[in-house]
Amino acid sequence: MRVDFYDTTLRDGAQSEDIAFSLTDKLRITERLDEFGIHYIEGGWPGSNPKDLQYFREVKKLPLKNARIVAFSSTIKANAQPGGDPVMTALLDAGTDYVAIVGKTWDLHVRDALRVSLDTNLTMIASTISHLKKVGKTVFFDAEHFYDGYRLNPEYALAVIGTARDAGADVIVLCDTNGGAMPFEIYEITRAVHKSTAVKLGIHTHNDSELAVANTLMAVRAGCVHVQGTINGYGERCGNANLCSIIPNVILKMGHTGIAKENIARLRELSHFVDEMANFIPDKHRPYVGASAFAHKGGIHVSAIRKNPETYEHIKPELVGNSQRVLISDLSGESSIRYKAKEFNIDIEKDPKIVKDVVKRIKELEMHGYQFEGAEGSLELLIKKKLGIHKSYFELIGFRIIVEKKETSHPVTEATILVKVGDRVEHTAALGKGPVNALDNALRKALYTFYPGLKKMDLVDYKVRVLSTREGTGAPTRVLIESSDGKHTWGTVGVSENIIEASWRALVDSIDYKLLIEEEKKP
Repeated sequence: MRVDFYDTTLRDGAQSEDIAFSLTDKLRITERLDEFGIHYIEGGWPGSNPKDLQYFREVKKLPLKNARIVAFSSTIKANAQPGGDPVMTALLDAGTDYVAIVGKTWDLHVRDALRVSLDTNLTMIASTISHLKKVGKTVFFDAEHFYDGYRLNPEYALAVIGTARDAGADVIVLCDTNGGAMPFEIYEITRAVHKSTAVKLGIHTHNDSELAVANTLMAVRAGCVHVQGTINGYGERCGNANLCSIIPNVILKMGHTGIAKENIARLRELSHFVDEMANFIPDKHRPYVGASAFAHKGGIHVSAIRKNPETYEHIKPELVGNSQRVLISDLSGESSIRYKAKEFNIDIEKDPKIVKDVVKRIKELEMHGYQFEGAEGSLELLIKKKLGIHKSYFELIGFRIIVEKKETSHPVTEATILVKVGDRVEHTAALGKGPVNALDNALRKALYTFYPGLKKMDLVDYKVRVLSTREGTGAPTRVLIESSDGKHTWGTVGVSENIIEASWRALVDSIDYKLLIEEEKKP
């Protein structure tokens, strides 16, 4: 069965708390959705704000290859005529061939929200759809609150569906707008409507009960061939159905068609791109596309996936553009270290004792607060040091940090450092915005003469975690540093009761790792 996917990230998703897409953001997301193969993109509600109306003007300039742009609107108001209704005027001004109309299906909403009679609501729906069909539009009718309405007044809910069908709606979308329906309810009700109503059905669910994806899949199983949702599940309250989970489930697991499998291999990339446009940090625990979706930590798990990945992976990660990862921690065993050594291109098998020593050392360090899950740069250095293949690029003789604060000015921080590279000693100083920044600047300044490649390296993230509250300000501190040179990104870690010392350890590993990369690039 072919399933059409309808993305409403730009409208319903934009109603999510903390999201405010600019016009440029919306156009860039449109291009990516089109490239991915989404069939319909709901661009916004042209009658609600000037930005959405401007979007529909600008989107016509994009050379879209796959997607059809849809404009969204409500029905006309009670006792209004479609030709003179401002809502219809704005909708038609959008100039799209495809439109989505939302109408009330639950009698409670008709009485309490619209405050019109049940028959008047049916007239509003019929007049709106009929008018749009007369002017040549393809019409999707969103039956808002359908499942709540069907459960409490099935006769009226079905009357709404019948009215939309008779008026010419091309697709009737059954909506779980409050997100409170259960999967078995979705299946039974959708199946009943599918059998009794000769019209193409769609599904639109919300995630208030953490069931939006499950409810969507049950609706597809019951006969829906049109699926609405948002990238990453963005949406009002708890969000909409997440297309990043629905699409691989429908195509890869349920065996339906609609989006080419080679396109699904770009799903993770699409998910992260929309996160970037929304200014959100990607959730590593998202199914399919998250960094942790195919990450393994326990030694037994790692041992098994080294023999056969199917033991702990429900699909091949590359099918959705993801990859297998092994995390190193105090739960790790020898299999984990062997896996990581192979990933780092380190031959560790020639000395089995080294593997045991590395595992022992990692467990000792983690007992003292180290964490290597986000610090694989430090892990690689640790393994190479144990094997005796790590080159020492510089030696610290000493450093001093001075912070001066006057009542009427901001603090001034200066770091002075003495390092030895080969037979030469370099003594230099630098200012910084704080102790760690000053120390970083001074160390780099001392090393630039010997290692100019460090000028391409930036510290992109710095995290501090106090490991115990019992000792107050004297508690052990873990510092995680993320660095990048534009091509590679790596994490390093340091732990100490002194935050400067912890930062120094992480900083040294970060620079060591960059110099290691530079060394390996040499012929």
